[in-house]
Amino acid sequence: MMAGVGGGNDFQWCFSQVKGAIDEDVAEADIISTVEFNCSGELLATGDKGGRVVIFQREQESKNRLLSRGEYNVYSTFQSHEPEFDYLKSLEIEEKINKIRWLPQQNAAHFLLSANDKTIKLWKISERDKRAEGYNLKDEDGRLRDQFRITTLRVPVLMPMDLMVEASPRRIFANAHTYHINSISVNSDYETYLSADDLRINLWHLEITDRSFNIVDIKPANMEELTEVITAAECHPHQCNVFVYSSSKGTIRLCDMRAAALCDRHSKFFEEPEDPSSRSFFSEIISSISDVKFSHSGRYMMTRDYLSVKVWDLNMENRPVETYQVHEYLRSKLCSLYENDCIFDKFECCWNGSDSAIMTGSYNNFFRMFDRNTRRDITLEASRENSKPRAMLKPRKVCTGGKRKKDEISVDSLDFNKKILHTAWHPKENVIAVAATNNLYIFQDKIN
Repeated sequence: MMAGVGGGNDFQWCFSQVKGAIDEDVAEADIISTVEFNCSGELLATGDKGGRVVIFQREQESKNRLLSRGEYNVYSTFQSHEPEFDYLKSLEIEEKINKIRWLPQQNAAHFLLSANDKTIKLWKISERDKRAEGYNLKDEDGRLRDQFRITTLRVPVLMPMDLMVEASPRRIFANAHTYHINSISVNSDYETYLSADDLRINLWHLEITDRSFNIVDIKPANMEELTEVITAAECHPHQCNVFVYSSSKGTIRLCDMRAAALCDRHSKFFEEPEDPSSRSFFSEIISSISDVKFSHSGRYMMTRDYLSVKVWDLNMENRPVETYQVHEYLRSKLCSLYENDCIFDKFECCWNGSDSAIMTGSYNNFFRMFDRNTRRDITLEASRENSKPRAMLKPRKVCTGGKRKKDEISVDSLDFNKKILHTAWHPKENVIAVAATNNLYIFQDKIN
């Protein structure tokens, strides 16, 4: 049973772990670019700008170590993507991992999809703790033996060895995106998945790498007439024919693949009418949706724009049922955020396992949680200053003007280089993972 997000009589969050170096000078390659729990929450994957994937596994609890309840430790690290060069377009393709999505576990091995700007790879992560010995045709060190000297046949045997975790690329899905991939989403049939770039969405079969079906194409015949781009896309968690995609104009389209092979005509169109009184030069930029996520139940979806998170009921298209202000105090700072390009930052959002709470990031290494039942919200900080095991996280408050209270931080002293774009919530428990530049913080509720 999931409780609320903190404050009042709800539980509190406390520090569990932090991964990553403390260095002041952070290498660009070490910046975390995606975070994802697997379906059971036992594995946690991160991707970074250097094209690496690091998988953490939760340790089994032991009787004498009750305090360090199920810590996450490195399970496997591998280079998923390398930098490439597109010679036709004279473009460098960076190795940065844009998205990781786990497939549901079917056997002892784990599978995940990882994507950079152009290529998606299906990785198999498996364990090996035995090796074959006693070959007929080769020596123990692997050299081939002279066939004429083999006078007896022996049956090779499996001998125990130290546990080895291997990551091997099983499929490479390439050459299907002209523009940068921003989303991948595994379908509920577990056979297909979709990938989206700025102008197109493709549907793939997990077994077939040389072709995909284009299901959305918003590219105009004349590129000068381009008015919007696709910013995110996701498959419905239970209906394999339904998916949604969001746009830079702040709209969301829900499409049904049963209606037509090319989903140019949406089934539903979600848009909140703009309040004319609050219109400004920045209205269009800040209304662009950076993330869209279905609730686990499949009844709601959540969208994140620059200043807010909105929850939509799929049965009501004309306005969201809930709106949560993430950092409304930045509205007066949009001019300077435009000048330093922060206004284009793409914040993600996530649901807890029971859809009763949502989480998203902000600046100054702050992240926000909203309890949908009590309508309470809380601001917490991912920081090493409070990184003693089980240390309680103190709620943070931002002062917008007037006299600043002792515990408050002024808007003008927020650090806009410290931003939390990527967060993940354990699917079954109150354990969260928060990426802050090159560090991964793991927090849990105090009850645990």
